[in-house]
Amino acid sequence: MTNAPKHFQNEKQFLEGPQSRWKEFKFTLNIVLEFIKGFRALHFAGPCVTVFGSARFHEEHETYQLGMQVGKRISQMGFTVMTGGGPGVMEAANRGAHESGGRSVAVNIELPFEQKPNPYTDKFITIRYFFVRKVLLFKYAYAFVVLPGGMGTMDEMFEALTLIQTHKAQDFPVILMGTAYWKHLLDLLQDMVQAGTISEKDLKLLLVTDDLDEVAEHIYKYVSENIIAKQKKRWRPVRVLGEKLFG
Repeated sequence: MTNAPKHFQNEKQFLEGPQSRWKEFKFTLNIVLEFIKGFRALHFAGPCVTVFGSARFHEEHETYQLGMQVGKRISQMGFTVMTGGGPGVMEAANRGAHESGGRSVAVNIELPFEQKPNPYTDKFITIRYFFVRKVLLFKYAYAFVVLPGGMGTMDEMFEALTLIQTHKAQDFPVILMGTAYWKHLLDLLQDMVQAGTISEKDLKLLLVTDDLDEVAEHIYKYVSENIIAKQKKRWRPVRVLGEKLFG
């Protein structure tokens, strides 16, 4: 971390308690600029389905291959595949969409160690702050497909579920693929129901399946009932803001 850019040190300091008013004001401005950057870049990217999953799976791994199938199937439904832009499952989903002629976008994260965005996107942006990145990954998504992953994947999945559970977001589909991998998590969720920390109905926020047809049907049913019928406003790109249509 000693060779990391200065703003990484600033982020760490920000989370260590109160700073000077000037430093906190500048930090807030940087966050606002990050949001504007993301909004302008992705305004016409959708409709999107966001795919989450581990960055650690290589091309030969079955989960990487599943990610490619997911990306392909989502793009065939007419959606843009959106990911966090890194390797592993993210690359696989972007690649599946890209190689099938679909739209593929990514919100990459800038880290102290090098993480290049994968090469299978029509458009990507790189964001400094994890929470800004997560907002962008949620904002343009009509559904979330979660493949096996680690702490980052868990964070993203539970953030989505919490937003839905607390009615901060609509009841977007949250789909877990890889039933064997998620078995122990589902057992834990059942234990939470028994302990009274979540409700039985909260389990219905998740669809767990290995069937791509079931994934497609679940997403389509939700979108046709809740999105298409309500869409009236049609936005047009403003060139001076750097906006443009995809496809």
